[in-house]
Amino acid sequence: MFSYKPLWKQLIDKDMSKTELKEKIGISPTTLATMGKNEYVALSILDKICNTLNCKISDVIEHIKDEEKGE
Repeated sequence: MFSYKPLWKQLIDKDMSKTELKEKIGISPTTLATMGKNEYVALSILDKICNTLNCKISDVIEHIKDEEKGE
């Protein structure tokens, strides 16, 4: 499973709302909602986020092993 917790922390640290990010990178509300559910999005979206926030992919998404999530 992947988690976008690092992204949400980045937004807090940069004092940026999810809506501001959505508008800056030009993604749909549906894509943002998908990320809010820790579901998959295209790598091109992650690339846009990294370029916009000037950060690494590990600052946006993290992998959680199955045993860590209780499966």
